[in-house]
Amino acid sequence: MARDKMEATLICVTLPDDEQLAGIKKFIAKEFNCEEVELTIEKDESLKSGFILRAGNKEFDWSEEGRLAQLRERVNKARANATQKDTIVSLLRSDIADFELEAKEKEIGEVTWVGDGIANVDGIEHAFYGEIVIFDCGVKGMVQDVRRDEIGVILFGRDTEIREGTRVVRTGKMAGISVGEEYLGRVIDALGNPIDGKGEINADSFRPLECAAPGIVDRKSVSVPMETGILAIDSMFPIGRGQRELIIGDRQTGKTSIAVDTIINQKDKDVICIYVAIGQKASTIAKLVNNLGKTGALDYTIVVSATASEPAPLQYIAPYSGTAHAEYFMYQGKDVLIIYDDLSKHAVAYRAISLLLERPPGREAYPGDVFYLHSRLLERSSRLSGEAGGGSITALPIIETQAGDVSAYIPTNVISITDGQIYLETELFFAGQRPAVNVGLSVSRVGGAAQTKAMKKAAGSVRIDLAQYREMEVFTQFSSDLDDNTKKQLMHGRALMELLKQPRMMPLSMAEQVIILVTANAHIFSDVTSGEIKNFQKELLTEFKVNHPEIINELDSSKDLSDDLRAAIIDVAVKYKEQSRE
Repeated sequence: MARDKMEATLICVTLPDDEQLAGIKKFIAKEFNCEEVELTIEKDESLKSGFILRAGNKEFDWSEEGRLAQLRERVNKARANATQKDTIVSLLRSDIADFELEAKEKEIGEVTWVGDGIANVDGIEHAFYGEIVIFDCGVKGMVQDVRRDEIGVILFGRDTEIREGTRVVRTGKMAGISVGEEYLGRVIDALGNPIDGKGEINADSFRPLECAAPGIVDRKSVSVPMETGILAIDSMFPIGRGQRELIIGDRQTGKTSIAVDTIINQKDKDVICIYVAIGQKASTIAKLVNNLGKTGALDYTIVVSATASEPAPLQYIAPYSGTAHAEYFMYQGKDVLIIYDDLSKHAVAYRAISLLLERPPGREAYPGDVFYLHSRLLERSSRLSGEAGGGSITALPIIETQAGDVSAYIPTNVISITDGQIYLETELFFAGQRPAVNVGLSVSRVGGAAQTKAMKKAAGSVRIDLAQYREMEVFTQFSSDLDDNTKKQLMHGRALMELLKQPRMMPLSMAEQVIILVTANAHIFSDVTSGEIKNFQKELLTEFKVNHPEIINELDSSKDLSDDLRAAIIDVAVKYKEQSRE
């Protein structure tokens, strides 16, 4: 159906003559199927030559400046794809030789409402979910909501310069981020911009924020350990490369400490680490970066920071940005450890976005697709088969509970997505048990498949012994008359609880953990007083390192615990204990 009248704007350097004007009006009438065209002419010297025509929700750029921008874009693209000097010259030569200037047709819209990091845009009819749009002031946004008559856009920047009526242009590109080796050792924001004051980053490649998870055919079963260096976890709830293990507990119970210790323990193990901080204080992140720097762990780590002061859209895309970096390394055949700290705040940021987009709230006011939000994120963590590249992403998402309520909406969602959880208990934390791992509620669904043979044999019945000790302790605290067997069990349990206490940023090697577990199961620590157990443990490990390095070397090389090796460990420990008491 033809329109009666169409309004259009012509921006030019020199005014057109009557013949050119008639040609432009004829073009508009044909393009928009209208009978009459009302043309407004504006002069703009910055275009150099040519003109820009705006009509309805389209913009036709025939200006010199627009065409130079096209050429710049092609040159930058060639530079981004080049890895060597000779490659970039050939790429630029072929790109410029084949380059044809074209009249760019852009779809444009106008902002109808803006606030709290959200903008509603009218006039863009063909935008798709996840597409990047650019506002006149230079701020980028991502299409998050596609409605009948308008689109909802989340802003990747401050909305102070965006007003009602601000022009918005489609790019036709999916949201993505620059990735590459140069990002290692750097602190970046959710958009990949460096925020550590160490200068610009020259990216190797580009990856979309949202990417389909590897299919079942491309995956491989989890069998290689991702050692945390924490005795309580490696012995009872082992994590494998490609696994997703949830760390859950109330605030201030040591969740981040476990994640940081795991990063520190990956030194010299050829594992890339990515730490995604969502909704935390900037001072907390600065302290964490400082600790990683002191231990040398920052060299193989990327820190993605979306602090509490950042807009909700940046907190929302931060974990996807971190995962894009992880996938870059995974598809090169490398092993990656990614930590999401924490997904509770991520869900809150998404809830804020959804409510501002006027989506209907569901349980606890979260939108209905909040489960899908986290599942499509965590499903990207996997171990690839050799044909698909052989790399892996191990995910340690963190969830904060309220008063230990693991049955709340977001905790149950993430528990059902992951392959196990490490539950940290407030009571244990305040009782001095660090890490405060609850043996009963924690589990690894991969289990022994992600343990070395030595660790599997050494850990043995530790978990059952601890569970029995916790139960027996409650029943026997008021009893004075105990049989010898019960006393022995209580002393063994008490010694195990002390041995599982571990200072922050002091991870143990696999060999050290095996030696501790073998000697503990041989009841060597049972008759040592609680206050002396940690000192005795430290001295015993020093004895093995200094005087019996062959035992540690055999454990490291064979990854197995033979009967002879077990007997040798116990023999050394017994002799050292006797000497220390003389």
